Amino acid sequence: MSNAPNDLASDFPDKTDRIHQLKTSNNHFARLYDEYNELNRTIHRVETRVEPTTEDVEEDLKRRRVRLKDELLAMIENEENA
Repeated sequence: MSNAPNDLASDFPDKTDRIHQLKTSNNHFARLYDEYNELNRTIHRVETRVEPTTEDVEEDLKRRRVRLKDELLAMIENEENA
């Protein structure tokens, strides 16, 4: 269980500038980034028992977060290599 929500920039500190650039220039990236952050906040509330749920729901939320994170990272890396 984590004590704080995951943050994409914290997870990839070497990509902070690229993340900011994509958030401001790519609407699809910005939408996914916002969705990722909202999912993080939800997971944090579940993990801290502010908003309890079942283990199945919690695991589903975490799987969705991993998929989003993978998609965002792929977009960051694709743009860097372009």
